[in-house]
Order: sequence, then structure tokens, then C-alpha cells
Amino acid sequence: QQRSRRFRAAQEAKEKEEEEDKLREKLRKEGIKVPDKVKSEAFDSNVITPGTPFMGRLSAALQYYVHLRLNTDPGWRGVKVIMSDASVPGEGEHKAMHYIRQQRGKKGFDPNTRHVVYGLDADLIMLALATHEPNFWILREVVFQKNAPEPDVPSARDQILAGPDARPKPAIARKPYQLLSVAVLREYLALDLQPMTAGGHRAECPFVFDPERVYDDFVFMCFFVGNDFLPHSPTLEIREGAIDLIMTIYRQELPGLGGYICENGKPNLGRVERFVRAVSAHEEAIFQKRARTENRQRQQRQRRLRDKAMGRSMGDQ
Repeated sequence: QQRSRRFRAAQEAKEKEEEEDKLREKLRKEGIKVPDKVKSEAFDSNVITPGTPFMGRLSAALQYYVHLRLNTDPGWRGVKVIMSDASVPGEGEHKAMHYIRQQRGKKGFDPNTRHVVYGLDADLIMLALATHEPNFWILREVVFQKNAPEPDVPSARDQILAGPDARPKPAIARKPYQLLSVAVLREYLALDLQPMTAGGHRAECPFVFDPERVYDDFVFMCFFVGNDFLPHSPTLEIREGAIDLIMTIYRQELPGLGGYICENGKPNLGRVERFVRAVSAHEEAIFQKRARTENRQRQQRQRRLRDKAMGRSMGDQ
């Protein structure tokens, strides 16, 4: 998915440049003076790939920086730095989790050790749950800020005529951070995934309710919503409340499953089938709701286009 996004971004940048060249030529034919195009070296995010010269230079720069800090900065005294660059196979978050699991297996490991992992990837939350470590935090940037002002972006024509000097420079500001406590998340999941009836009443579980087993089931169920390696089920979209749906179904189905979905790190296929059948019972309602939403959005777009056309015709009069 990341690779396709990067290739798509490079293709879109090329298409945007071609459109700008066509617009410049059109403005010149209309007799409008167009400022000269300033050549700038664009950064292609496809170079962020193991084996590229860019990644080689980046690795060397990071090694130099770490050695410099360890030898000159008192704040780094006593800090152990392990650098695992692109020459070491594996996803970054998976390498970090592998290191944590290795430490747990060592003699003399302190079970009260606190772990903090930085990253925006939502998979980090699932990986942290799967470690069953009680003291785990995830540091991440705030992606969606409430009441954030919408940027006023001028049209491509206005940008060309204004010239490169008039274009607004991107503002550089400190990004706010948030700290996700996996321990608190574990407590909420243990409460929210307890067996319930369809009417919302507490249901009796014929076997011992073990929160640690529930965390494994939750991580497995979220695979159906998709991750970096697997596409999501067509029925389940996060923005449509898919996680809430699978949690509700799990609460209702757990007493009748005869046990947990995952056993010893592997899914019990019979229980998986029963769970998937329960999810499939909601498919028709989900697709009907999706169709209604798409029709409503299409009507809104048509209404906006019609109002815009009427506004232009009145302006011409």
C-alpha cells in the first residue's frame, strides 16, 4: 500500500506539472504575460526504499549523528542506542516489537519495564496489544485537529500569474503530540468485550472470561478491517463503524463459540467461521446504507453544480 501511494504520488506530480505547462501555453496565446517558470528539484518519495543511494546516505548521516551525540552531549550519557536501518530486513514496528519480545525472554528481565514506541502507524496499537505488556505507551502526532482552519488555496491560474515569489511559503510549526496508554486501552477492551445479549444485557459465559485471550481475539478480528498487509473485507469500512460492529458481534457470539477465537497463537477455524457468518448477516443492511449514502452525496454534488451554473448564467446577464 505504501509503495502504491508513493508511485501514485509521483505520477500525480508529473500530471500536475503537465497540466501547468498546458495552462501556461494557453495564457500566453491569450496575450497574458506569464512569469517564467522557476525550476525546482522535486523530491520523489520513491527513494525512501531499501537499497537506494538516498537510504544509504541517510543511514550514514544517522550513524554519524548518533556517534556525535553519544560522545559530546551529556544528556545522552548512559543511553543505549540500537540502530536498525534499511539494511536489516523487516518493518520498523515489527523490528521494535521483536526486540521487546527478546528482552522479555532474557534472564533477569524486569516485568515492570516501561516501553514507549513512537509512530503513526495504527498497526502499532495492535502489535502493542499482542505483546501483553502491561506498561506500554505509543507516542504519536495528532493527525486530526479539531477546529483547524482550512487553508485558502488559490487556483492554478492565479498561482501561475502571481509568480513564484507571491506563493505562500509553507508554515513550519511544532506538531502537537498525544500519548496512547495501552494499559488503559486494555482495561476498556476488557469491559467492552464482555458477553452481552442482543438486548444489551450482561450474558453468562460458559467458560472463564480471560481478558488476555480477549485481546488476542480483538487483534485477530481487526484483520478483517484491513492492515498494511491485508485488504479489508468489502463489508467492513472503519469510517462506517466496522470496529464497533465486530465488537458488538463478538460480545453476542462469544458465549456460543465454546471458547476463544484464537488458541495458542492460532485461529480456531470453526469459531472463525461462526464469527464470519455472524458478520455476514449484516452485509445487506451495510450495502443498502452505503447505497443510500452514495445517492445522497451524488444528489448533493448535482445540486451544487446546478447552483454554480445558475450563478454563472445570472452573472453573464
